[in-house]
Amino acid sequence: QVQLVESGGGLVQPGGSLRLSCAVSGGTVSSYTMAWFRQAPGKEREFVAALKWSGQSYANTVKGRFTVSRDNGKNSVHLQMNSLRPEDTAVYYCASGSSRAITSVLRSEATYDSWGQGTQVTVSS
Repeated sequence: QVQLVESGGGLVQPGGSLRLSCAVSGGTVSSYTMAWFRQAPGKEREFVAALKWSGQSYANTVKGRFTVSRDNGKNSVHLQMNSLRPEDTAVYYCASGSSRAITSVLRSEATYDSWGQGTQVTVSS
């Protein structure tokens, strides 16, 4: 069973940056489709970004500001978040799923079978 542990959350001012990390154990990060989701207070969890062997996918709300990447040497995945906005405030979750997941299902929670515990990101002045 793959285990995922997120880190790097915190409080940042609007326009600032944060880099989230997700450490993967029990499996090799390059063997999975990896994704980031987030859940704001009172809202449903939503897709943020995904990374698979064929490329990356982003929600429209973060495209051009966020970048997802993988570090095979450290068996981890990262989410670089720039130009942060108050509406980016949420708990961010790392998730892993089959490397065979097709592009059309990357945004669905059902695609992923392992989840981290989440890390809080707060964007506020």
